[in-house]
Amino acid sequence: MSLPLSGIRVLDLSRVLAGPYCTMQLADLGADVLKIERPGTGDDTRGWGPPFAGGESAYFLCCNRNKRSLAIDLKQPEGRDLVARLASHCDVLVENFLPGTLAGWGLDAATLRARHPQLVYCSITGFGQTGPRRLEPGYDIMIQALAGVMSITGEPDGPPTKLGVAIADITAGLFASQAILASLVGRARTGQGEQIDIALFDSTVAWLANVGQNYLVSGEIPHRSGSQHPNIVPYQTFATADGDVVIAVGNDPQFRRFCQLLSVPDWADDPRFATNAARVQHRDLLIPQIAARVRQRPNTQWLTDLETAGIPCGEVRQLAQVFADPQVAPRDLLCEVPHPTIGSLSLAGSPYHFGPNSESVRARAGWRPPPLLGQHTHEVLHEVLDLASADLAELSRRGVIAGSPHSNR
Repeated sequence: MSLPLSGIRVLDLSRVLAGPYCTMQLADLGADVLKIERPGTGDDTRGWGPPFAGGESAYFLCCNRNKRSLAIDLKQPEGRDLVARLASHCDVLVENFLPGTLAGWGLDAATLRARHPQLVYCSITGFGQTGPRRLEPGYDIMIQALAGVMSITGEPDGPPTKLGVAIADITAGLFASQAILASLVGRARTGQGEQIDIALFDSTVAWLANVGQNYLVSGEIPHRSGSQHPNIVPYQTFATADGDVVIAVGNDPQFRRFCQLLSVPDWADDPRFATNAARVQHRDLLIPQIAARVRQRPNTQWLTDLETAGIPCGEVRQLAQVFADPQVAPRDLLCEVPHPTIGSLSLAGSPYHFGPNSESVRARAGWRPPPLLGQHTHEVLHEVLDLASADLAELSRRGVIAGSPHSNR
């Protein structure tokens, strides 16, 4: 059964994470993504390891499934001409070069959209196409610092801390994929494509959400508070007798039931604790008392009692426990796909499910493994541009393109 983006072709000139994560979303949803890479080295992340499997880095494998790889040298005029011709056969182009770079190669939005007005052209950069920082490169850790994320992440007495995943890259990729989908909807109405400008800095500032709005409303600078929530109490991690649990009391009725579990039912009527606003105000008094009681019993007892009482909770897990969760298999969150050099490759699944039976995108259409460098160069150039074998051989001889020994597998 086809997926929603079946028939959409995407030209992917991006590297590292934000752009590839964006195009992987489109590929998972059925788009044919043509990933353009440098001959010889390919996407930067192919070398970001260990760990490696079958010569491929785990980093590259995490964000490049369902794509076809073409190794084309953009430094050569003939390579740039091939990419421009491919763009004329594509619905979407995604790139993450510094502003102005592709204009010097004739691959900028104005040039390509003049030839192909239906093209949706998405640029993903550190700081966007305008503003005084537009020419600065953007890396996730520096964006987390500059956008304030590190100032609010970590323990109160600890150093500024970045999130454990490259969240600025991931969210920029998600915003980009959403903008592309919206542009495709708009194109269906107007017949015209769109030019999209997504920045890591913009994306990160945009998702500061309640923490950012708290500052805008109060003028008070937020500080690191560990796992505590700035607006809800108790809503954080607590140490138990043998581990750690998250307890997320989201409303006053839940707090009343929680007080019963703690054997202090009178707290629910104490004016210092009876409402969430009061609990936030008296956090420093309440939390140590809760922590002392939670520490007296093991994880399993707390989780059982909290779940029975309808109070949101969860143990703090390692990834081995995450992928072993009984919810993972029915949601297709751990997938095995055949790979040319690895054999059976385990990949984290996609969150997209469609249809009355909540069928995953992988179950509906199957998956391509992340491609080897240049694996599909000859295949795509023949299929899309109708280049003959002799032409491809000559381009290969001159180093304009490169293939893979596993091509067409």
